[in-house]
Amino acid sequence: MKSDVQLKKDVEAELEWEPSINAAEVGVAVKDGVVTLSGHLDTLAQKHEVEKVVQRVAGVRAVAVEIDVKLTADSARSDSEIAHAVETAFTWHNSVPANRIQVKVEKGWVTLAGEVDWEYQRAAAANLVRPLIGVMGIHNNIVLKRRTTPDNIEKRIRDALTRQAEREAKGIEIQVHDSTVVLRGSVHSLAERVAAQGAAWSAPGITRVDNELRIIP
Repeated sequence: MKSDVQLKKDVEAELEWEPSINAAEVGVAVKDGVVTLSGHLDTLAQKHEVEKVVQRVAGVRAVAVEIDVKLTADSARSDSEIAHAVETAFTWHNSVPANRIQVKVEKGWVTLAGEVDWEYQRAAAANLVRPLIGVMGIHNNIVLKRRTTPDNIEKRIRDALTRQAEREAKGIEIQVHDSTVVLRGSVHSLAERVAAQGAAWSAPGITRVDNELRIIP
């Protein structure tokens, strides 16, 4: 198990290694395996990338992101320009049912609302907005349409987890209540915890995933 000092060094090294990030603008603090990130970045996409990079470092138990987005003069856009860019992005991406998503922009913050069938569609909508110039943040209020959950859904989720990583699947307890999946037990890294959640979201009829998995290095 890594000490907080070693983990801090590893996180800083991984941020330095990622060319899409200005690591000098990111502060790193670690306590009991929880990494807190601070500072100011030029784009929301960079902020999101920093979180993804830290999640893949072995020993990280959780990430707290306290990074602000401060646009440069060249990146500033009006709310109407951002709204138009969002609508255009949705139109050109087949993973997003654009006619079912409503968009509101206020002071650079984009709010998404509406109803879709799958979590990947909800996530895709946010992923398309995130790299757009001028976006300060996203409120993703899109909900999933309720559907009938198959009787064998727990087994299907278990099978998916086993296909992806048999060792991790053995430490995970899966419970399904109506359209909600609850994950309990332990995994060995934050990346494994995120992957297990992703597998649960892929199950048909699921509208909520409660991830209570503990990380035990």
